[in-house]
Amino acid sequence: MRLVQITDCHLHADPEAPSRAGFPLRQFQIVVQQVIEKRPDIVVVSGDISQDETSASYVLAKEILASLPCPWFWLPGNHDQPELMEAVHPLHREVDMQGWRLLLLHTQVSGQPHGELGAEQLAELVERLENDVRPTVIAMHHPPLDVGTAWMDRIGLQDREAFWQSLAAYPQVKVILFGHAHQAFARLQGFGDHVIGVYGCPSTTDQFLAGAEHFTIDEASRPGYRVIDLHSGRAGNAGWTTWIERVDL
Repeated sequence: MRLVQITDCHLHADPEAPSRAGFPLRQFQIVVQQVIEKRPDIVVVSGDISQDETSASYVLAKEILASLPCPWFWLPGNHDQPELMEAVHPLHREVDMQGWRLLLLHTQVSGQPHGELGAEQLAELVERLENDVRPTVIAMHHPPLDVGTAWMDRIGLQDREAFWQSLAAYPQVKVILFGHAHQAFARLQGFGDHVIGVYGCPSTTDQFLAGAEHFTIDEASRPGYRVIDLHSGRAGNAGWTTWIERVDL
């Protein structure tokens, strides 16, 4: 099973609108074309699909994502309007992945750059994990840990400690994918007697400079996406392989 993560497209209603360092729609199209060559089974777009929060920007995204040869799913980021997204393409909470499952969490706090899950969603997450022991991938927009970029770490997931506590009894959680950081990130997080892979992904548009104290564009980096190959097995020994692909413009 091959899962591909795309994130932080920041599209506008105007197809020609620029970003700080490029042209979001054009770059998004190139990324999706290269994703197609990887023959994914499922694609997840982990938030900030829109920059200007318009219905037209989501329509543009859907038109391009429709070229994928597989099902695709999206979740909202801090720049998104979930109601407009839902009107264009459904928002899912869970996806079956042939022995694995994908849980999509909503971390958006309306009008704020940081993220939160909240007590109700965390309780629901525990219930979902309690009732299904299949190996699990969790996708969300905001990083659930520090990525080492000071300004970004201040606007990550605010209730991260409660999130990690919610996972403590559930070793079937194998992989966590996040967006928001506009940079590659990988950490194997030791967690009791098991390990969780926690991964960030390059944006399809501007990249942020890793390790920066203040907001800084990484003009030397390129858009990209993440590939995750999920290997079958029982919850205790199911494995995965993941890597970043960069795109030449």
